[in-house]
Amino acid sequence: MNFKEYIEQHRQKVYSKICEYFQVKDPVEHYKISREYSDRQGSYRRPGLILLTGQMLGAKLDDLIIPSAAMQLSEDWILVHDDIEDHSSLRRGKESLNKLYGMEVALNAGDAGHIIMWKMLKDYLIAYKYGSELYDKFYDIMEKTVEGQFLDINFIYNKKTFKNVDEELYFKIISSKTCYYTVYGPMQLGAIIAGADNEMLKILEDIGKPAGASFQIADDLLDMTADEKIFGKQKYGDLYEGKITLIILNAYKSASPEEKDKINEIYAKSRDQKTQEDINFLLQVIDKYNSIDFVKNIGEKYTADAKKNIEKYTDKLPDNEYKQILLSAINELYSRNK
Repeated sequence: MNFKEYIEQHRQKVYSKICEYFQVKDPVEHYKISREYSDRQGSYRRPGLILLTGQMLGAKLDDLIIPSAAMQLSEDWILVHDDIEDHSSLRRGKESLNKLYGMEVALNAGDAGHIIMWKMLKDYLIAYKYGSELYDKFYDIMEKTVEGQFLDINFIYNKKTFKNVDEELYFKIISSKTCYYTVYGPMQLGAIIAGADNEMLKILEDIGKPAGASFQIADDLLDMTADEKIFGKQKYGDLYEGKITLIILNAYKSASPEEKDKINEIYAKSRDQKTQEDINFLLQVIDKYNSIDFVKNIGEKYTADAKKNIEKYTDKLPDNEYKQILLSAINELYSRNK
């Protein structure tokens, strides 16, 4: 069994728990809108990593469902807010809530999911053995995630120039937004439920950090190369939004002074102000300096680093079927089409 198959085996249990908490009631329109991203269902990678790591370390499946549902719901409501902040038009292959219902209604819908997520975690804190430890870890993950989001959107809306920006800022953003929130944080949540010690949490961090970096780099590459219908988001969305990626950073670093000025001029524009000519120029510079191939090699290196760390700690991890699925999960985080 690989990671995708493992997720599909457990998807319905996680989704059903979300629906149990996030019921459609009066006012019906509000709850239908608020639950729309949850009903569209994403990849379920984050809850999958909670379940997988927890089971690998000996946790009971039933003890992992509520935290997994809370993790997935966190993604659902955060994406509502992300789409507002980024002025995105597509999410999971359909129009984003901000485009369908307006920014104000979408913002409120995200808030509804946020509130229910904390209700789930409060119930778990009261009823389960490691509820307090799990709550504290979940809080830390969320706090670091919004810190990373600040750095991301502060560049987009306030700085808008690469003159004083390098890879350090990029990796600072993704270390919290992606590595922690998407990979090793969920793995640590599963481990906590299994009663793991701090040594194991550190091992999972060492595995999850490079895996998280490869995941984000894959996301950056897919934004440039994927089929929009499969990816579920607008192609070249990062360029339209003015985001920092390793791809544009590499192109900028290699560019001539005139090209640098033009890149900064384009990035100073809002999403709606950018023209097709602007995007074409950025694509030409990226192609000219082979920035996509350069970044592919970095992504492959981080995937290899994560695998090496699994091998390094292999004697510390239980030798069961879940460890093998974890290895496929590390591969899937980089080798994916959406």
